[in-house]
Amino acid sequence: MQYALVGQTGLRVSRIALGTALFGLTPDEDTCDIVVRTAVELGINLFDCANTYGNRASFDRDGLPAAAQRRHAEELLGRAVKGLRDDVVICTKVSEPVGDGVNDAGLSRYHIMREAEQSLRRLGTDHIDIYHLHHPCQETALDETLRAMDDLVHQGKVRYVALSTYPGWQMTKAVMTADRDHLARPVLNQVWYNLLQREVEADVVPAALDLDLSLTCFSPLAGGALAGTEVMDRRYSGLKRWGLPFDYTPDQRNAATKLQLLAAEWGHAPAHLAIRWLLSRPAVASAIVGPETAEELERSVAAIAVELDAGQLTVMDGIGQVS
Repeated sequence: MQYALVGQTGLRVSRIALGTALFGLTPDEDTCDIVVRTAVELGINLFDCANTYGNRASFDRDGLPAAAQRRHAEELLGRAVKGLRDDVVICTKVSEPVGDGVNDAGLSRYHIMREAEQSLRRLGTDHIDIYHLHHPCQETALDETLRAMDDLVHQGKVRYVALSTYPGWQMTKAVMTADRDHLARPVLNQVWYNLLQREVEADVVPAALDLDLSLTCFSPLAGGALAGTEVMDRRYSGLKRWGLPFDYTPDQRNAATKLQLLAAEWGHAPAHLAIRWLLSRPAVASAIVGPETAEELERSVAAIAVELDAGQLTVMDGIGQVS
């Protein structure tokens, strides 16, 4: 395994992170422990979760347990890392709706404090290593949100503050506000970034470099499409894995086909090329993978051993320039 520093913190995280969004579905509950233990054995120390992962109704699939019958991904992750807590860096998130109540979503102090306690309970730990603001909230003053997070840091319940899906200008505003008010500074931003989805290169990546923030990237294989073009037409490809309407553009399908041909020419798996390319991008610390089995995880981690020269990366960069 290779490791990267998170911003200016001195904290080192594995360049492959284990995502848990679909814990309880794929992998099922019994397999989660095996996947997590395999991850640790492979050198992965970064585990990505959220207070809404696992048992959301939008994740439901035919033939698998319904949301009401599934446990939170946080519970499954907490169970799996029992006895390994000092060896792992746990990330979780807050802001998405957790119920129908008027205060069951957002980034108010009320919601953040309440959900932090719930996450700690489900994870079975006394602290969250990296606590993400899952999405920007237009209804709450940024100052209130950052002060609530700063209080959690001072209480010892959170080690580092982070962002997720923040565009460049909001990321910059959050960091500058924290610096101005001497609050805990966000150290990374989790973004949707892969060879087919590159919008963050316009604003987020330059801002991250300027602010000394790191990026962790979910969906590095575009929901499986970059593992092979046949995956694109599966019922749960792309963001459809998370219950969202989504389809690939003709340009993206063409790019995935080119990647598959390139992989055959260079003697590598398409997924390995896609992950290695992503890890070569500026500011990127980790690629978050969401395997269904331990074997899938092992295949993803094998991308670390792939060596691409500058010319090969340039070729890949060209095929990934799609609309």
